[in-house]
Amino acid sequence: MPESSTSNEMLRHGEKAIDVNYGLDYVNDGNAVRSQAFSSGGSVFAKIQRFAGRFGVEQRGIERVPDDERTDSSMLQVGTLWFSANMVVSSFAIGALALPVFGLGFVDAALTIVFVNLLGILPVCFFSTFGPKFGLRQLVLSRFYFGYYGVKLIALFNIIACIGWASVNVIVGAQCFHAVNQNVPGWAGILVIAFATLIICTFGYRIVHAYEKWSWIPIFVIFMIVLGTFAHSDDFDSLLPLKSGAAEAGGVLSFAASVFGFATGWTSYAADYTVYQPVTRTKRSVFAWTFAGLFIALCFTELLGAAVATAMAANPGYLNAYENSQIGGLLAQVMVPHLGRFGEFCVVLLGLSIVGNNCPNLYSVALSLQLLSDRTSRVPRFMWTLVCTVVYLAISLAGYNHFSAVLENFMLLIGYWLAIYEGVALTEHFVFRRASLARYAPETYCEPSRLPPGFAAMTAFGVGVVGAVLGMSQVWWTGPVGKLCGAEFGGDVGFELAFAFAALSYVAFRAVEKAVFRR
Repeated sequence: MPESSTSNEMLRHGEKAIDVNYGLDYVNDGNAVRSQAFSSGGSVFAKIQRFAGRFGVEQRGIERVPDDERTDSSMLQVGTLWFSANMVVSSFAIGALALPVFGLGFVDAALTIVFVNLLGILPVCFFSTFGPKFGLRQLVLSRFYFGYYGVKLIALFNIIACIGWASVNVIVGAQCFHAVNQNVPGWAGILVIAFATLIICTFGYRIVHAYEKWSWIPIFVIFMIVLGTFAHSDDFDSLLPLKSGAAEAGGVLSFAASVFGFATGWTSYAADYTVYQPVTRTKRSVFAWTFAGLFIALCFTELLGAAVATAMAANPGYLNAYENSQIGGLLAQVMVPHLGRFGEFCVVLLGLSIVGNNCPNLYSVALSLQLLSDRTSRVPRFMWTLVCTVVYLAISLAGYNHFSAVLENFMLLIGYWLAIYEGVALTEHFVFRRASLARYAPETYCEPSRLPPGFAAMTAFGVGVVGAVLGMSQVWWTGPVGKLCGAEFGGDVGFELAFAFAALSYVAFRAVEKAVFRR
Protein backbone atom coordinates (compact mmCIF):
# COMPACT_ATOMS: atom_id res chain seq x y z
CA MET A 1 0.00 0.00 0.00
CA PRO A 2 1.26 3.58 -0.54
CA GLU A 3 2.70 5.82 2.16
CA SER A 4 -0.64 7.27 3.30
CA SER A 5 -3.68 9.02 1.94
CA THR A 6 -2.20 12.31 3.09
CA SER A 7 1.02 11.59 1.26
CA ASN A 8 -0.94 10.60 -1.85
CA GLU A 9 -2.76 13.90 -1.78
CA MET A 10 0.53 15.78 -1.46
CA LEU A 11 2.05 13.80 -4.31
CA ARG A 12 -0.90 14.69 -6.50
CA HIS A 13 -0.36 18.36 -5.71
CA GLY A 14 3.35 18.07 -6.44
CA GLU A 15 4.78 18.57 -9.88
CA LYS A 16 5.79 15.76 -12.17
CA ALA A 17 9.01 14.06 -11.12
CA ILE A 18 12.06 15.01 -13.12
CA ASP A 19 15.03 12.76 -13.86
CA VAL A 20 18.26 14.70 -13.64
CA ASN A 21 21.68 13.46 -14.67
CA TYR A 22 24.44 15.14 -12.67
CA GLY A 23 27.00 12.43 -13.34
CA LEU A 24 26.94 11.69 -9.61
CA ASP A 25 25.61 8.14 -9.34
CA TYR A 26 21.83 7.85 -9.38
CA VAL A 27 19.60 10.93 -9.10
CA ASN A 28 15.83 10.86 -9.55
CA ASP A 29 13.16 13.10 -8.05
CA GLY A 30 10.41 10.50 -8.26
CA ASN A 31 7.83 10.57 -5.43
CA ALA A 32 9.39 13.70 -3.93
CA VAL A 33 6.89 16.08 -2.33
CA ARG A 34 7.16 19.80 -2.93
CA SER A 35 6.77 22.22 -0.03
CA GLN A 36 3.57 23.83 -1.33
CA ALA A 37 1.83 20.47 -1.28
CA PHE A 38 1.74 20.36 2.53
CA SER A 39 -0.69 23.24 2.81
CA SER A 40 -2.75 22.51 -0.32
CA GLY A 41 -6.36 21.38 -0.04
CA GLY A 42 -9.06 21.68 2.59
CA SER A 43 -8.15 18.81 4.92
CA VAL A 44 -7.48 19.31 8.63
CA PHE A 45 -3.86 18.38 7.94
CA ALA A 46 -3.55 21.16 5.33
CA LYS A 47 -5.21 23.74 7.58
CA ILE A 48 -2.85 22.97 10.46
CA GLN A 49 0.11 23.15 8.10
CA ARG A 50 -1.01 26.49 6.69
CA PHE A 51 -1.33 27.89 10.21
CA ALA A 52 2.11 26.62 11.23
CA GLY A 53 3.66 27.86 8.00
CA ARG A 54 2.75 31.43 8.89
CA PHE A 55 5.26 31.28 11.72
CA GLY A 56 8.06 29.68 9.70
CA VAL A 57 7.58 26.17 11.11
CA GLU A 58 9.08 23.40 8.95
CA GLN A 59 6.13 21.52 7.44
CA ARG A 60 7.95 18.56 5.92
CA GLY A 61 8.18 15.26 7.73
CA ILE A 62 9.23 11.91 6.28
CA GLU A 63 8.40 12.90 2.69
CA ARG A 64 11.24 13.01 0.19
CA VAL A 65 12.82 16.41 -0.50
CA PRO A 66 12.88 17.40 -4.21
CA ASP A 67 16.27 18.22 -5.66
CA ASP A 68 15.47 21.90 -6.26
CA GLU A 69 14.48 22.34 -2.60
CA ARG A 70 17.77 20.96 -1.29
CA THR A 71 19.19 24.44 -0.90
CA ASP A 72 21.15 24.31 2.38
CA SER A 73 24.44 25.64 1.05
CA SER A 74 26.39 25.65 4.32
CA MET A 75 28.64 22.70 5.03
CA LEU A 76 29.75 24.43 8.22
CA GLN A 77 26.29 23.77 9.67
CA VAL A 78 26.74 20.04 9.26
CA GLY A 79 29.91 20.12 11.34
CA THR A 80 28.63 22.53 13.98
CA LEU A 81 25.41 20.55 14.49
CA TRP A 82 27.32 17.46 15.57
CA PHE A 83 29.94 19.51 17.40
CA SER A 84 27.31 21.34 19.47
CA ALA A 85 25.26 18.20 20.09
CA ASN A 86 28.29 16.57 21.70
CA MET A 87 30.00 19.56 23.30
CA VAL A 88 27.71 18.99 26.27
CA VAL A 89 27.69 17.82 29.84
CA SER A 90 26.23 14.43 28.80
CA SER A 91 29.37 13.44 26.91
CA PHE A 92 31.50 14.78 29.78
CA ALA A 93 29.49 12.39 31.98
CA ILE A 94 30.36 9.40 29.77
CA GLY A 95 34.07 10.05 30.31
CA ALA A 96 33.59 10.60 34.02
CA LEU A 97 32.18 7.08 34.38
CA ALA A 98 35.62 5.57 33.75
CA LEU A 99 36.83 5.63 37.36
CA PRO A 100 33.76 5.34 39.63
CA VAL A 101 31.87 2.79 37.52
CA PHE A 102 34.53 0.86 35.60
CA GLY A 103 37.56 1.34 37.87
CA LEU A 104 39.85 2.57 35.08
CA GLY A 105 42.83 4.87 35.35
CA PHE A 106 43.20 7.81 33.01
CA VAL A 107 45.52 6.10 30.51
CA ASP A 108 43.18 3.16 29.95
CA ALA A 109 40.19 5.49 29.75
CA ALA A 110 41.89 7.89 27.32
CA LEU A 111 42.95 5.19 24.89
CA THR A 112 39.48 3.67 24.98
CA ILE A 113 37.81 7.03 24.38
CA VAL A 114 39.92 7.92 21.34
CA PHE A 115 39.85 4.60 19.51
CA VAL A 116 36.26 3.57 20.33
CA ASN A 117 34.87 6.97 19.33
CA LEU A 118 36.76 6.67 16.07
CA LEU A 119 34.95 3.41 15.41
CA GLY A 120 31.56 4.48 16.72
CA ILE A 121 31.14 7.59 14.59
CA LEU A 122 32.06 6.03 11.24
CA PRO A 123 28.48 4.79 10.52
CA VAL A 124 27.11 8.25 11.38
CA CYS A 125 29.50 9.90 8.94
CA PHE A 126 28.80 7.30 6.26
CA PHE A 127 25.00 7.50 6.34
CA SER A 128 25.08 11.30 6.49
CA THR A 129 26.35 11.21 2.90
CA PHE A 130 23.06 9.68 1.72
CA GLY A 131 20.95 12.73 2.65
CA PRO A 132 22.05 15.02 -0.21
CA LYS A 133 21.94 12.23 -2.80
CA PHE A 134 18.46 10.88 -2.07
CA GLY A 135 16.68 13.57 -0.02
CA LEU A 136 15.46 10.88 2.39
CA ARG A 137 15.47 10.83 6.19
CA GLN A 138 17.60 8.15 7.81
CA LEU A 139 14.82 5.75 8.81
CA VAL A 140 13.02 6.25 5.51
CA LEU A 141 16.30 5.34 3.83
CA SER A 142 16.31 2.25 6.06
CA ARG A 143 13.38 0.85 4.10
CA PHE A 144 15.95 -0.20 1.52
CA TYR A 145 17.49 -2.44 4.18
CA PHE A 146 14.56 -3.53 6.38
CA GLY A 147 11.65 -3.20 3.97
CA TYR A 148 8.56 -1.01 4.18
CA TYR A 149 7.05 -2.87 7.11
CA GLY A 150 10.17 -4.15 8.85
CA VAL A 151 11.48 -0.62 9.34
CA LYS A 152 8.54 0.05 11.67
CA LEU A 153 10.29 -2.09 14.30
CA ILE A 154 13.44 -0.01 13.81
CA ALA A 155 11.36 3.15 14.22
CA LEU A 156 9.92 1.79 17.47
CA PHE A 157 13.39 1.15 18.89
CA ASN A 158 14.45 4.63 17.80
CA ILE A 159 11.45 6.20 19.52
CA ILE A 160 12.31 4.44 22.77
CA ALA A 161 15.94 5.48 22.43
CA CYS A 162 15.16 9.14 21.63
CA ILE A 163 12.67 9.60 24.46
CA GLY A 164 14.80 7.63 26.91
CA TRP A 165 18.00 9.54 26.23
CA ALA A 166 16.13 12.85 26.25
CA SER A 167 14.92 11.93 29.75
CA VAL A 168 18.39 10.90 30.96
CA ASN A 169 20.00 14.02 29.49
CA VAL A 170 17.52 16.46 30.98
CA ILE A 171 18.02 14.91 34.42
CA VAL A 172 21.79 15.42 34.07
CA GLY A 173 21.19 19.06 33.17
CA ALA A 174 18.84 19.59 36.12
CA GLN A 175 21.46 18.09 38.43
CA CYS A 176 23.81 20.91 37.42
CA PHE A 177 21.25 23.51 38.53
CA HIS A 178 20.65 21.67 41.80
CA ALA A 179 24.37 21.33 42.50
CA VAL A 180 24.73 25.12 42.38
CA ASN A 181 21.63 25.88 44.44
CA GLN A 182 20.20 23.13 46.62
CA ASN A 183 16.92 25.08 46.84
CA VAL A 184 16.27 24.69 43.10
CA PRO A 185 14.08 21.59 42.72
CA GLY A 186 14.91 19.09 40.02
CA TRP A 187 11.61 19.62 38.25
CA ALA A 188 12.39 23.31 37.68
CA GLY A 189 15.60 22.57 35.80
CA ILE A 190 13.91 19.83 33.80
CA LEU A 191 11.11 22.19 32.71
CA VAL A 192 13.52 24.96 31.67
CA ILE A 193 15.63 22.64 29.49
CA ALA A 194 12.63 20.83 28.00
CA PHE A 195 10.77 24.04 27.12
CA ALA A 196 13.82 25.58 25.42
CA THR A 197 14.36 22.40 23.39
CA LEU A 198 10.69 22.28 22.39
CA ILE A 199 10.73 25.81 20.97
CA ILE A 200 13.79 25.13 18.81
CA CYS A 201 12.62 21.74 17.51
CA THR A 202 9.09 22.93 16.77
CA PHE A 203 10.45 25.24 14.10
CA GLY A 204 12.45 22.39 12.60
CA TYR A 205 15.53 21.80 10.50
CA ARG A 206 16.55 25.40 9.81
CA ILE A 207 16.29 26.62 13.42
CA VAL A 208 17.89 23.47 14.84
CA HIS A 209 20.90 24.05 12.58
CA ALA A 210 20.95 27.79 13.39
CA TYR A 211 20.95 27.12 17.14
CA GLU A 212 23.61 24.43 16.94
CA LYS A 213 25.77 26.68 14.77
CA TRP A 214 26.44 29.03 17.69
CA SER A 215 25.49 27.25 20.92
CA TRP A 216 28.82 25.41 21.17
CA ILE A 217 30.85 28.60 21.62
CA PRO A 218 29.98 29.51 25.24
CA ILE A 219 29.96 25.84 26.26
CA PHE A 220 33.41 25.27 24.76
CA VAL A 221 34.72 28.35 26.56
CA ILE A 222 33.33 27.06 29.87
CA PHE A 223 34.82 23.61 29.34
CA MET A 224 38.17 25.32 28.72
CA ILE A 225 37.71 27.13 32.03
CA VAL A 226 36.96 23.77 33.67
CA LEU A 227 40.15 22.40 32.11
CA GLY A 228 42.28 25.33 33.24
CA THR A 229 40.84 25.43 36.74
CA PHE A 230 41.23 21.70 37.25
CA ALA A 231 44.75 21.69 35.81
CA HIS A 232 45.83 24.29 38.40
CA SER A 233 44.21 22.41 41.28
CA ASP A 234 46.80 19.61 41.29
CA ASP A 235 43.97 17.09 41.78
CA PHE A 236 44.58 15.29 38.48
CA ASP A 237 46.29 11.92 38.80
CA SER A 238 47.38 10.31 35.54
CA LEU A 239 49.28 7.62 37.44
CA LEU A 240 46.35 6.01 39.21
CA PRO A 241 46.94 2.31 39.84
CA LEU A 242 45.49 0.42 36.93
CA LYS A 243 43.75 -2.92 37.09
CA SER A 244 45.61 -5.76 35.51
CA GLY A 245 44.80 -8.94 33.66
CA ALA A 246 41.18 -10.01 33.33
CA ALA A 247 39.87 -7.26 35.61
CA GLU A 248 41.44 -4.54 33.48
CA ALA A 249 40.24 -6.16 30.25
CA GLY A 250 36.69 -6.42 31.58
CA GLY A 251 36.66 -2.79 32.70
CA VAL A 252 37.98 -1.56 29.36
CA LEU A 253 35.47 -3.62 27.36
CA SER A 254 32.51 -2.45 29.45
CA PHE A 255 33.61 1.20 29.33
CA ALA A 256 34.15 0.83 25.58
CA ALA A 257 30.54 -0.36 25.23
CA SER A 258 29.27 2.83 26.91
CA VAL A 259 31.51 5.05 24.77
CA PHE A 260 30.55 3.24 21.58
CA GLY A 261 26.83 3.34 22.37
CA PHE A 262 26.91 7.10 22.93
CA ALA A 263 28.97 7.79 19.79
CA THR A 264 27.14 5.51 17.39
CA GLY A 265 23.77 6.49 18.84
CA TRP A 266 23.48 9.24 16.23
CA THR A 267 23.45 6.72 13.37
CA SER A 268 19.67 6.42 13.26
CA TYR A 269 19.43 10.23 12.76
CA ALA A 270 22.38 10.70 10.41
CA ALA A 271 20.73 11.63 7.10
CA ASP A 272 18.01 13.69 8.83
CA TYR A 273 20.37 16.64 9.00
CA THR A 274 21.72 16.57 5.44
CA VAL A 275 18.50 16.07 3.41
CA TYR A 276 18.42 19.75 2.43
CA GLN A 277 22.04 19.73 1.23
CA PRO A 278 22.28 20.00 -2.60
CA VAL A 279 22.57 16.79 -4.60
CA THR A 280 25.91 18.02 -5.98
CA ARG A 281 27.44 17.99 -2.51
CA THR A 282 30.33 15.54 -2.50
CA LYS A 283 30.23 12.53 -0.20
CA ARG A 284 33.76 13.31 0.93
CA SER A 285 32.88 16.77 2.25
CA VAL A 286 29.78 15.56 4.10
CA PHE A 287 31.74 12.70 5.66
CA ALA A 288 34.64 14.96 6.66
CA TRP A 289 32.54 17.68 8.28
CA THR A 290 30.44 15.14 10.16
CA PHE A 291 33.55 13.31 11.32
CA ALA A 292 35.25 16.49 12.53
CA GLY A 293 32.20 17.69 14.45
CA LEU A 294 31.67 14.37 16.20
CA PHE A 295 35.24 13.23 16.86
CA ILE A 296 36.65 16.48 18.24
CA ALA A 297 33.70 17.19 20.54
CA LEU A 298 33.36 13.64 21.84
CA CYS A 299 37.06 13.14 22.54
CA PHE A 300 37.51 16.55 24.15
CA THR A 301 34.56 16.31 26.54
CA GLU A 302 35.01 12.64 27.43
CA LEU A 303 38.75 13.00 28.04
CA LEU A 304 38.03 16.00 30.25
CA GLY A 305 35.41 14.01 32.16
CA ALA A 306 37.82 11.10 32.65
CA ALA A 307 40.54 13.48 33.87
CA VAL A 308 38.30 15.24 36.40
CA ALA A 309 37.02 11.89 37.67
CA THR A 310 40.56 10.87 38.71
CA ALA A 311 40.34 13.40 41.54
CA MET A 312 37.75 11.20 43.27
CA ALA A 313 40.46 8.67 44.07
CA ALA A 314 42.40 10.93 46.43
CA ASN A 315 40.17 13.92 47.20
CA PRO A 316 37.09 13.12 49.34
CA GLY A 317 35.51 16.41 48.33
CA TYR A 318 35.15 15.28 44.72
CA LEU A 319 33.80 11.88 45.73
CA ASN A 320 31.22 13.40 48.08
CA ALA A 321 30.14 15.91 45.43
CA TYR A 322 29.67 13.11 42.91
CA GLU A 323 27.72 10.95 45.33
CA ASN A 324 25.43 13.83 46.34
CA SER A 325 24.77 15.51 42.97
CA GLN A 326 26.35 13.21 40.37
CA ILE A 327 27.93 15.01 37.39
CA GLY A 328 26.59 18.42 38.39
CA GLY A 329 28.24 18.06 41.79
CA LEU A 330 31.53 17.00 40.22
CA LEU A 331 31.60 20.07 37.97
CA ALA A 332 30.61 22.34 40.85
CA GLN A 333 33.47 20.94 42.92
CA VAL A 334 35.91 21.97 40.18
CA MET A 335 34.50 25.44 39.59
CA VAL A 336 32.79 26.91 42.65
CA PRO A 337 35.56 26.71 45.29
CA HIS A 338 37.97 28.52 42.95
CA LEU A 339 35.66 30.85 40.98
CA GLY A 340 32.79 31.52 43.37
CA ARG A 341 29.66 32.99 41.79
CA PHE A 342 31.16 32.94 38.34
CA GLY A 343 31.82 29.24 38.78
CA GLU A 344 28.18 28.71 39.69
CA PHE A 345 27.13 30.63 36.58
CA CYS A 346 29.36 28.40 34.45
CA VAL A 347 27.86 25.22 35.90
CA VAL A 348 24.35 26.48 35.15
CA LEU A 349 25.32 27.17 31.53
CA LEU A 350 26.76 23.67 31.27
CA GLY A 351 23.38 22.37 32.43
CA LEU A 352 21.75 24.34 29.62
CA SER A 353 24.09 22.67 27.12
CA ILE A 354 21.67 19.74 27.29
CA VAL A 355 19.40 21.72 24.95
CA GLY A 356 21.93 21.24 22.15
CA ASN A 357 22.20 17.53 22.94
CA ASN A 358 18.44 16.95 23.04
CA CYS A 359 17.55 18.87 19.87
CA PRO A 360 18.50 15.97 17.54
CA ASN A 361 16.64 13.54 19.84
CA LEU A 362 13.43 15.56 19.83
CA TYR A 363 13.54 16.48 16.14
CA SER A 364 14.19 12.96 14.88
CA VAL A 365 11.79 11.13 17.20
CA ALA A 366 8.89 12.92 15.51
CA LEU A 367 10.01 11.52 12.15
CA SER A 368 10.16 8.01 13.60
CA LEU A 369 6.61 8.35 14.88
CA GLN A 370 5.40 9.38 11.44
CA LEU A 371 6.95 6.22 10.07
CA LEU A 372 4.98 3.88 12.32
CA SER A 373 1.68 3.80 10.47
CA ASP A 374 -0.67 5.43 8.02
CA ARG A 375 -2.39 7.32 10.82
CA THR A 376 0.74 8.60 12.53
CA SER A 377 2.06 9.93 9.22
CA ARG A 378 -0.99 12.21 9.01
CA VAL A 379 0.06 14.03 12.19
CA PRO A 380 2.39 16.95 11.38
CA ARG A 381 5.96 16.59 12.59
CA PHE A 382 5.78 19.58 14.93
CA MET A 383 2.75 18.15 16.75
CA TRP A 384 4.64 14.94 17.45
CA THR A 385 7.44 17.11 18.83
CA LEU A 386 5.02 18.47 21.42
CA VAL A 387 3.67 15.03 22.29
CA CYS A 388 7.15 13.59 22.79
CA THR A 389 8.13 16.53 25.01
CA VAL A 390 5.18 15.78 27.29
CA VAL A 391 6.15 12.09 27.41
CA TYR A 392 9.81 12.57 28.27
CA LEU A 393 8.90 15.29 30.78
CA ALA A 394 6.67 12.81 32.59
CA ILE A 395 9.46 10.21 32.62
CA SER A 396 12.19 12.57 33.78
CA LEU A 397 10.08 14.27 36.46
CA ALA A 398 9.19 10.89 37.92
CA GLY A 399 12.71 9.53 37.51
CA TYR A 400 14.72 12.45 38.90
CA ASN A 401 14.69 11.18 42.49
CA HIS A 402 13.61 7.58 42.06
CA PHE A 403 15.02 5.71 39.11
CA SER A 404 17.44 7.90 37.15
CA ALA A 405 20.20 5.28 37.53
CA VAL A 406 17.83 2.51 36.46
CA LEU A 407 16.72 4.58 33.48
CA GLU A 408 20.33 5.13 32.39
CA ASN A 409 21.12 1.42 32.68
CA PHE A 410 18.03 0.64 30.62
CA MET A 411 19.13 3.07 27.91
CA LEU A 412 22.57 1.45 27.71
CA LEU A 413 20.75 -1.86 27.27
CA ILE A 414 18.57 -0.44 24.49
CA GLY A 415 21.67 0.82 22.70
CA TYR A 416 22.61 -2.65 21.47
CA TRP A 417 19.99 -2.39 18.74
CA LEU A 418 22.17 0.11 16.87
CA ALA A 419 24.93 -2.44 16.39
CA ILE A 420 22.35 -4.79 14.88
CA TYR A 421 20.98 -2.03 12.67
CA GLU A 422 24.46 -1.22 11.41
CA GLY A 423 25.25 -4.88 10.81
CA VAL A 424 22.22 -5.26 8.54
CA ALA A 425 22.39 -1.87 6.78
CA LEU A 426 26.11 -1.91 6.05
CA THR A 427 26.00 -5.51 4.83
CA GLU A 428 23.14 -4.71 2.46
CA HIS A 429 25.01 -1.71 1.08
CA PHE A 430 28.48 -3.21 0.69
CA VAL A 431 27.62 -6.83 -0.14
CA PHE A 432 24.33 -6.77 -2.02
CA ARG A 433 24.40 -3.26 -3.49
CA ARG A 434 28.17 -3.42 -4.01
CA ALA A 435 28.73 -0.03 -2.36
CA SER A 436 27.05 1.74 -5.29
CA LEU A 437 24.35 4.41 -4.97
CA ALA A 438 23.37 3.55 -8.53
CA ARG A 439 21.90 0.30 -7.18
CA TYR A 440 19.29 2.23 -5.19
CA ALA A 441 16.01 3.49 -6.63
CA PRO A 442 15.15 6.22 -4.12
CA GLU A 443 11.85 7.04 -5.85
CA THR A 444 10.51 3.67 -4.62
CA TYR A 445 10.82 4.64 -0.93
CA CYS A 446 7.02 4.66 -0.52
CA GLU A 447 6.23 1.63 -2.69
CA PRO A 448 6.29 -1.57 -0.59
CA SER A 449 6.16 -3.89 -3.62
CA ARG A 450 9.44 -2.49 -4.96
CA LEU A 451 11.35 -2.55 -1.66
CA PRO A 452 13.03 -5.55 -0.03
CA PRO A 453 10.45 -7.75 1.75
CA GLY A 454 12.32 -7.34 5.03
CA PHE A 455 12.13 -10.97 6.15
CA ALA A 456 15.90 -11.39 5.96
CA ALA A 457 16.55 -8.20 7.92
CA MET A 458 14.05 -9.06 10.65
CA THR A 459 15.42 -12.57 11.03
CA ALA A 460 18.98 -11.24 11.18
CA PHE A 461 17.81 -8.69 13.74
CA GLY A 462 16.65 -11.55 15.95
CA VAL A 463 19.97 -13.33 15.53
CA GLY A 464 21.74 -10.09 16.44
CA VAL A 465 19.71 -9.89 19.66
CA VAL A 466 21.02 -13.36 20.55
CA GLY A 467 24.58 -12.09 20.04
CA ALA A 468 23.92 -9.07 22.26
CA VAL A 469 22.46 -11.23 25.05
CA LEU A 470 25.43 -13.59 24.92
CA GLY A 471 28.00 -10.82 25.10
CA MET A 472 26.51 -8.09 27.28
CA SER A 473 27.64 -7.25 30.79
CA GLN A 474 25.13 -4.95 32.40
CA VAL A 475 23.71 -4.40 35.87
CA TRP A 476 20.71 -6.56 35.04
CA TRP A 477 22.39 -9.33 33.06
CA THR A 478 25.78 -10.72 32.15
CA GLY A 479 25.83 -13.13 29.23
CA PRO A 480 27.90 -16.33 29.18
CA VAL A 481 30.42 -14.84 26.73
CA GLY A 482 30.53 -11.58 28.68
CA LYS A 483 31.43 -13.51 31.84
CA LEU A 484 34.48 -14.91 30.08
CA CYS A 485 35.79 -11.47 29.11
CA GLY A 486 36.68 -10.14 32.54
CA ALA A 487 37.01 -10.94 36.21
CA GLU A 488 34.10 -10.91 38.68
CA PHE A 489 31.74 -8.78 36.59
CA GLY A 490 32.93 -9.91 33.17
CA GLY A 491 33.34 -7.57 30.21
CA ASP A 492 30.82 -6.23 27.74
CA VAL A 493 31.20 -7.51 24.18
CA GLY A 494 27.50 -7.24 23.37
CA PHE A 495 27.95 -4.62 20.63
CA GLU A 496 30.61 -6.64 18.88
CA LEU A 497 28.66 -9.89 18.93
CA ALA A 498 25.39 -8.19 18.01
CA PHE A 499 26.99 -6.65 14.92
CA ALA A 500 28.78 -9.85 13.89
CA PHE A 501 25.76 -12.12 14.40
CA ALA A 502 23.45 -9.76 12.50
CA ALA A 503 25.84 -9.11 9.60
CA LEU A 504 26.86 -12.71 9.00
CA SER A 505 23.35 -14.13 9.28
CA TYR A 506 21.99 -11.38 7.02
CA VAL A 507 24.31 -12.46 4.21
CA ALA A 508 22.73 -15.91 4.19
CA PHE A 509 19.13 -14.83 4.77
CA ARG A 510 19.25 -12.02 2.23
CA ALA A 511 20.71 -14.28 -0.47
CA VAL A 512 17.73 -16.60 -0.05
CA GLU A 513 15.27 -13.70 0.06
CA LYS A 514 16.60 -12.20 -3.18
CA ALA A 515 16.43 -15.56 -4.90
CA VAL A 516 12.79 -16.04 -3.88
CA PHE A 517 11.36 -12.51 -4.19
CA ARG A 518 13.71 -11.02 -6.81
CA ARG A 519 14.00 -7.77 -4.90
